[in-house]
Amino acid sequence: MTPTPWWRDAVVYEVYVRSFADSDGDGEGDLQGIRSRLGHLRDLGVDALWLTPFYPSPLADGGYDVADYRDVDPRFGTLGDFDALLADAHAHGLRMIIDIVPNHTSDRHPWFRRALAAPPGSPARDRYLFRSGANGGDDPPNDWPSAFGGSAWSRLPDGEWYLHLYAPEQPDLNWRNHDVRREFEDILRFWLDRGVDGFRIDVAAGLFKDESLGDLGERSRHVLNGPLYNRPEVHGLYREWRRILDEYGGERMAIGEVWTDGQDDLARYLRPDELHQVFQFDLQMAPWSAPAFRAVAVSALGSVAETGAGATWVLSSHDAVRHVTRYEQPENVPGIGHARARAALLLLLGLPGSAYLYQGEELGLPEVTDLPGDARQDPIWKRSGGAQAGRDGCRVPLPWSGKSEPYGFSPEGVDPWLPMPRDWASFTVEAQEGDPGSTLSFYRDALAERRRLLPELPADIEWLDGPDTALFFRRGPLICALNCDENPVRMPPGKPLITSTPLYGDLLPGNAAAWLIASR
Repeated sequence: MTPTPWWRDAVVYEVYVRSFADSDGDGEGDLQGIRSRLGHLRDLGVDALWLTPFYPSPLADGGYDVADYRDVDPRFGTLGDFDALLADAHAHGLRMIIDIVPNHTSDRHPWFRRALAAPPGSPARDRYLFRSGANGGDDPPNDWPSAFGGSAWSRLPDGEWYLHLYAPEQPDLNWRNHDVRREFEDILRFWLDRGVDGFRIDVAAGLFKDESLGDLGERSRHVLNGPLYNRPEVHGLYREWRRILDEYGGERMAIGEVWTDGQDDLARYLRPDELHQVFQFDLQMAPWSAPAFRAVAVSALGSVAETGAGATWVLSSHDAVRHVTRYEQPENVPGIGHARARAALLLLLGLPGSAYLYQGEELGLPEVTDLPGDARQDPIWKRSGGAQAGRDGCRVPLPWSGKSEPYGFSPEGVDPWLPMPRDWASFTVEAQEGDPGSTLSFYRDALAERRRLLPELPADIEWLDGPDTALFFRRGPLICALNCDENPVRMPPGKPLITSTPLYGDLLPGNAAAWLIASR
């Protein structure tokens, strides 16, 4: 019997590097800060950490605008710091996944600087997507929009335009160019040689664009299988990357950030010689609803059933409003978001596949919705003229200890790069550490039970009968019960193992979940 690869059932913890822990007192998180807090991740019970970009960058988009793919930004440390962090993570029994950003570079990348200095039609410009404008050159080459607002094209003084599906500081690479393909093969090997266990591929479906660069017209940019995303050529590229990963021992892996129009398209990325995993965001997008959660689970599990890859589950990330806050809507009942978030964790961890947690959810952190405008840094906020809040609210630094800002994130007296709320003292790791009823304790207990049960849990589930407002399924000896209603529901028979809130006998309260051991 072939052993299950580590990533197949892993619990992965996303570290937003700039907001995790500040070791040098500059108000920004760094690699040594992460290294100093690895014990927290070990004690939490996760299997791996995923680092968001730490490369040299102007931070026009939080580090997803990379100026050098083979180094560490000085504000985050050095390559030596990275090596020490990786060694310590492995010593703690933790794998490490790092972000790679292949769709675009920073406009400060040496390649783009050379392209700007070179004439139209030059080899330096062919590494990116430069085009002449429409209507005599004064209009963008097509109607493609930027995901951050406005046009996806910016014009140079010489009259040519360049494509950026995100911020103007993030010019898109031309993946039909030989130099681009060879460069990223070398980048992969650079980090694999250092010992990383895997890569999270940013904008994994967007690398190739339709060669005609035709207008979208009536089609929305959200049509994900059109000119901008999910071009067939991308699959050949990931086959090349898979061969590189397979050259290295230790089950190195890659997970793609892939948005598609359907689960069948998603599964194409998971063919045996392509990516190991892709993110399935439907659970994160789903409302608080038992039928919605069940539909997501059925679809997601069905899409990967023939691939052998396993599903991936996520509730929050650096790109989304924290689910504690999402789950408060529309009721706005005090505490309901936290109750639902605890219940959702048992659903997340009970389903077959891997779970991706976002830093701070183990503390029950809510979205920070009242950041002052002059503190916000997300390009979505800036390019929308403040009409859209952007993603800074989920990127506020973690509170570790103390009663006031910076809550142990930075040394006392240091202002963190994003301001922290005045009422976060009860959310700190220190405040929750010894409290058996805290969110942190609940996460630790749930992760420990999952790890203990995992050898007995099959890769499929059996749906059990129940009211429409609840979701019951069995996975080997484990029964997961989730009640999305306000009123209690009767649970399937079984011995309670862990619950998100105290039970009423065999009744599961509203907005709650339980794991039961099935009666034998």
